[in-house]
Amino acid sequence: MTGSDAMPAPVDIDTGRPHPARVYDWWLGGKDNYPVDEELARRILAADSSVLRGARANRRFMHRAVRTAAEAGIRQFLDIGTGIPTEPNLHQVAQRVAPESKVVYADNDPIVLRHAEALLRSTAEGSTAYVHADARDRAALLGRAGESLDFSEPVALSLVALTHYLGDDPDGDDVYGLLDAYTAALAPGSFLILSQVTADLDPDAVERAADHFRRSGMPFHPRPLAAFSRFFAGLELLGPGVIPVSGWRPEPEDVAAQAEGLVPVYAGVARKP
Repeated sequence: MTGSDAMPAPVDIDTGRPHPARVYDWWLGGKDNYPVDEELARRILAADSSVLRGARANRRFMHRAVRTAAEAGIRQFLDIGTGIPTEPNLHQVAQRVAPESKVVYADNDPIVLRHAEALLRSTAEGSTAYVHADARDRAALLGRAGESLDFSEPVALSLVALTHYLGDDPDGDDVYGLLDAYTAALAPGSFLILSQVTADLDPDAVERAADHFRRSGMPFHPRPLAAFSRFFAGLELLGPGVIPVSGWRPEPEDVAAQAEGLVPVYAGVARKP
């Protein structure tokens, strides 16, 4: 892994409160979570039986979207809300297409930092770095990512399964303003890769799951199609547009998974003109 000299010293891991990255890790069958994360993950699974399928479908979407960007010529990737590394990781997907690809991961959970230091190994031709930062602190995150990436050239920016943890109050998180600011920092030809939980497809189950997140102290904001599509305003959506996650350029595994039913997640990829 490159860029480790720029990392801050690890900070204490709070094992008393659940964290989205560790809850997601449990759903994916990982071992890098704590009892408090497993407890919440199980409660949400009991409320919405699609969450395991959703987590896996979301992961496969990330692979397809990153491969699409790399095949289109993108050689720089910024992944915000990385989560705990689960192979194949984003840099592995990108560097299989183009070994010279540069990848920066960003997350705010110290356990992600610990595993990133150990596991996120790059090709000899490319580079892989990790930024310990909160998505809300755009200036700091982009500043540190800019130590590895050249923002005058196209970048694929991915916020996969992250925006539903951010609100849209202009006096709070202001997720739309935040996304606008991130995309404004990107060069023409850059890609935006997003997925987001929605209540459109199963309102009762998603609201039950959202209630468990909120009771745990974790904000959660499912969004309808129009609200999610708004993230791509001013950008050129790639086909097939905004669509339930398993239907975005599906591969055989995704087609088979859809037979089990749709999962309540929208996905889309767009290009900055």
